[in-house]
Amino acid sequence: MPILPLFPLLILLFLLPFDVISQPQNDQTILLNLKRFWSNPPSLSHWNQSSNPCTWSEITCTATTITGITMKDKQIHGTVPPFICDLKNLTYLNLNSNYFTGDFPTALYSCTNLQHLDLSQNYFVGSLPDDISLLSPELRYLNLFNNNFTGDIPVSISQLSKLTSLVLQKNLFNGSFSEEIGYLTDLELLDLSFNDFKPSRLPPSFSQLKKLRRLYMAEANLIGEIPGNLSGMIALELLDLSQNHISGSIPSDLFTLKNLTEVYLYSTDLTGEIPDSIEAMNMKIIDLSANKLTGQIPVGFGKLTSLTNLSLMFNQLSGEIPLSIGRLPSLRNIRIFENNLSGPLPPDFGMYSNLDIFEVNQNRFTGNLPENLCNNGKLIGLIVFDNGLSGEIPKTLENCKSLKRFHVSGNIFSGAIPGELWKVSLLDTMIMNDNSFSGELPKKLAPKLSTLKISNNRFTGQIPTGVSSWTSLRVFEASNNLLDGVLPQELTAIPYLETLLLDGNRFTGELPVTIVSWRSLSALNLSTNQLTGQIPGSLGFLESLTILDLSSNDLSGQIPSQLGRRLVFLDLSNNNLNGIIPSQLNIGAFDRSFLNNPGLCSDNPSLGLKPCRSRTRSSSKISTKFVVMIAFIAVILLLLTVLITRYVIVWYRRRKYVLDSNWRFTSFTKLNFTETLILPRLTENNVIGHGGSGKVYRIAVNRSGEFVAVKKISTKRDLDQRHEKEFLAEVEILSTIRHSNIVKLMGCISCDNSKLLVYEYLENQSLDRWLHRKQAPSSRGLNGSVRHVVLDWPKRLHIALGAAQGLSYMHHDCSPGVIHRDVKSSNVLLDSDFNAKIADFGLARILAKESELNTMSTVAGSFGYMAPEYAYTIKVNEKIDVYSFGVILLELTTGKESSNGKEHSSLAEWAWQHGLRGAPIVDVLDNELKDPVYLSEMASVFKLGLWCTSKLPTNRPSMKEVCQILLRCRMATGNGQNVGNVADNIPLLMVENM
Repeated sequence: MPILPLFPLLILLFLLPFDVISQPQNDQTILLNLKRFWSNPPSLSHWNQSSNPCTWSEITCTATTITGITMKDKQIHGTVPPFICDLKNLTYLNLNSNYFTGDFPTALYSCTNLQHLDLSQNYFVGSLPDDISLLSPELRYLNLFNNNFTGDIPVSISQLSKLTSLVLQKNLFNGSFSEEIGYLTDLELLDLSFNDFKPSRLPPSFSQLKKLRRLYMAEANLIGEIPGNLSGMIALELLDLSQNHISGSIPSDLFTLKNLTEVYLYSTDLTGEIPDSIEAMNMKIIDLSANKLTGQIPVGFGKLTSLTNLSLMFNQLSGEIPLSIGRLPSLRNIRIFENNLSGPLPPDFGMYSNLDIFEVNQNRFTGNLPENLCNNGKLIGLIVFDNGLSGEIPKTLENCKSLKRFHVSGNIFSGAIPGELWKVSLLDTMIMNDNSFSGELPKKLAPKLSTLKISNNRFTGQIPTGVSSWTSLRVFEASNNLLDGVLPQELTAIPYLETLLLDGNRFTGELPVTIVSWRSLSALNLSTNQLTGQIPGSLGFLESLTILDLSSNDLSGQIPSQLGRRLVFLDLSNNNLNGIIPSQLNIGAFDRSFLNNPGLCSDNPSLGLKPCRSRTRSSSKISTKFVVMIAFIAVILLLLTVLITRYVIVWYRRRKYVLDSNWRFTSFTKLNFTETLILPRLTENNVIGHGGSGKVYRIAVNRSGEFVAVKKISTKRDLDQRHEKEFLAEVEILSTIRHSNIVKLMGCISCDNSKLLVYEYLENQSLDRWLHRKQAPSSRGLNGSVRHVVLDWPKRLHIALGAAQGLSYMHHDCSPGVIHRDVKSSNVLLDSDFNAKIADFGLARILAKESELNTMSTVAGSFGYMAPEYAYTIKVNEKIDVYSFGVILLELTTGKESSNGKEHSSLAEWAWQHGLRGAPIVDVLDNELKDPVYLSEMASVFKLGLWCTSKLPTNRPSMKEVCQILLRCRMATGNGQNVGNVADNIPLLMVENM
C-alpha cells in the first residue's frame, strides 16, 4: 500500500493545535467526573467512555464542542462542583427539579460564557451572594424558582445587564427587592411572586423596563398604590399583582398599554372605579375579582374583541352590564357574581361567542335569561342563583349537550322545565330551589345527574315509577312542593342516594316496607305529609342513615327497636305512634323526637312523655284500712325525705360558698346570665366532652333553648401551674379576637381553685365526630326542619375554607400574630350551618414579635398533627399550624384519622409515601366521596394537604396562600369550573428525606 498519499494528512494533523485534538476527550472526562461526583445516579448510566458525549440526551454540542447540559428531573443529590466550569464553552446549564442543596453555587462564577442558568425546584438555601454580579456577563436567563433562598435580593443583580429573564418565584425571600432591578433594561420576564418580602411599594423605576413583556409579583407583600406611570412599560403583555395589599385605585393609564393581553389584580384591596380608557385591543384576560371596586363596568370593555375571560366577582360594582359585552366574539368565561349589578342581562350573551362559564349569581339582575347562552354548544356552567330573574327557562337549553352545572335557585322563575333539559347527557347538578317552577317530574334524568334540588317550588304529580332509572342521583331535595301520591317502591332502588328530602308535600299511603338499596342513604326527611301505616323496621338496618325525620304525618303503631342503631337525629313528633320508646332511643339526646304522640310513653322524664307504669290486678281485695295506712306511711316518709334533702342542700350550698366565696365573673360581651346560673348546672348529665384540661358542659341559659358551652379546667395539684397558664393564655387571646371562624369567648369564671370558660355553644360540635363517625350531634334549622348534614364534598370544602380563614386571621391579621399550636379536627367546631370555628386556645401563645421565631418552653400538640420540627427544636413559628391544618385536609379527602396510616405511621407520612410512589391520587380518596363530579377538586385539596405537611417548614405555604387555593376550589365546586388551574397553583410533589 502506498504511503505517500497519507503524508499530507499527517502533516495537517501535526500542524493543528493540540487543544483542538484533545478537547472532546477532555470534556468527556469532565462529564464522567461529574457523574462520579453525583454518586453515579441511575439516570446517567448511559454516560461511559465508549460513547461520544454529544450523543447523550443531556448534552448539547456545537460541532464537537459541548455547549449545554440539561439535567432536569434526574434524581441528583448533592452540590454543584467547581470543575463543571472546566467546560469552557458551556453556555446552557439546566439543573431543574433535582435535590441540590447548600448555598447558591458561586462555583458557577467561573463559567464565563454561561448564558442560560436554571436552578429551579431544588433545595438551595441561604441568601443570594452580594457578588452575584460575578456570574457570566453574558447571562441572559436566570431561574431560581421554588428554592429556599432567604434575605434580600442583592442590588448587584442589576449589574447582569444582559438579563432578559429573571425568575425568583416561590422562595423564602423575607428582605427587600431593590428598585435597581429597573435598570435591567433588556428584561422581558420578571417574576418575583410568592415571596414574603418586607412590605414594599412597586418601584417607579420598573416603568423604565420598556422591553418587559411579563411582570409577575403575586403575593409579594406589595403595599401602597400602583404607580401611575405604567404606560412607560410599552411592551407589557401580562401584569400579575394579585394577592397583595395594594391601596388606592387602578391607574387610569393601565388599559392604555396597547400590547397588554392579561391583567390579574384579584385580592389586592383596590378601591374606586375601573378606568374607562381602553386601548389594549388585544386584551384576553381581565381578573379584578375580590377587591372593593365600585361604579360600573366600563363600556369600553365591550370593544375588547379578543377578551376570553372577564372576572369581576366579589366587588361592589353596580349598574347594568353594557350591552356590547354580550356581543364579544371571543368571550368564554364571565364571572361577575357577588356584586350589586342590576337590570336585565344583555340578550346577546352566547349569540356570537362560545361561552363556557356564565356566573352572574348573587346580584340584582331582573328580566329573562338570554335565549342564546348555549348557542354554540360549549356552555358548561350556568350559575345565576340569588337574583330577581323571572320568566321561563329558555327551551334552547334543551340542546345544550355540554351543560354540566345548572343553578338557578333564589329567583322568580316560573313555568315548566324544558323536557329535554332534564336529560342533557353531561348534566351532573341541577339546583332550582326557591322559585315558582311547576310541572311534573320526568321519568328519566340525565345519566350523570348526581344532585337534584327543587325545594320550595310548585312541582306537582307523583314521583314517577321510572325513578329507579335515576341511578347516578346522590342528592334529591324536593321539600315544600305539591307532590302527591304514594311513595313508589322503586324510589328505594336508587343505589347511590345519600340525601332524600321530600318534606312539606302531599304524599299519602304507607312507607315502602322493603328497601331495595339505600346503602348510602344518610339523611331522610318525609315530614309534613299525609303518610299512614307503621314505620318499617327496615329503616333501622340502613348502615349510613344518621338523620330521620318522619314528623307531622299520620303514622301509627310502635317505634321499631332497630331505629336506635346509628341515628344522631330523629324526629317522630306529631304522629299517632304508641307503645314504649325503645331503649336505645330512650335518652336525653332525643328529648324532642317524640312529642305529640299521645300513645307513647317513657320512664325518662326528659322526653316529655307520660310514664310507662305496669298495672296488675290482684285477685284478692285489699282492705280500705290497709290502703289508708300505707298512704299515711308514704306521706310521712315523703315529708322526712323532703326535710332531709332540704337540709343537705342548704348544708352543701353553705359549704360550697364558704369554700368558693370569691367567684369572679368577667364577661366579654353583653350577657343575660351570671355565674349563679352556670355553677349549679355543672353536672354529669350536662357533660358533652372531655379534653386534656377537663370536661366540657352544655348549659341552658334560658327557657327558649339557648345554650352555652362551659369548659372546666382540671384542678389536680400537679397540673395546677400548667393549667393556670393555659387558662390565662386562652382568656388573653380569645377575649381580643373577633372573627366569624374563631369560637367566641363570652366570659370567664374563676376562683382560687376553679377555672371556667364560657363559650358560644356550637350545635354540631367537632369536625372529628362527623368525619370519623363518632357520636355526632343532630342538626336542625330554625324552622325545625332537618338540614342536609351529610359531609359531602362541598360541605367538607366549606369547612376547610372556614377553618383556614380562621387560622389565616390569627397568623396574618392579629397584631401580634397568634400560633394555635394544637390544630386538629377535634378543635374545629361546627355551627348549625356547618360553618367552621377554631377552638381550644389553651396551648396558643402570642408571638413575641411579628415574623420572628418564638421559643416555647415545652412541646405541645397531638400525635398525628405535630410538625416534625417538634422533634429537634423548641423554636417554632406559624408553620406548625400549617402542618397540622394539612393533616386535616388529608383527613377530609381520605376519610382516614390522623394516626390511621399504615405500618404505624401517621396519616401525613402515609400520604407522602403514596405520593412519592407516583400512584394515582384517586386511589387514596375517601371511597364514600368518589364522585366523578368532585374528583379533580378533591385531588387538588389532597395535594394541598401534602404541600402543607412538607417536612421542611420553609417549604410549606402560608395560611393566606392556603385560603386562596381553597377559595378557588370552592368557586369551582358546583359551578362547572375546570379546576386544572387550581391544581396548577400547588407545587409538584417535592421528594424529601422522609
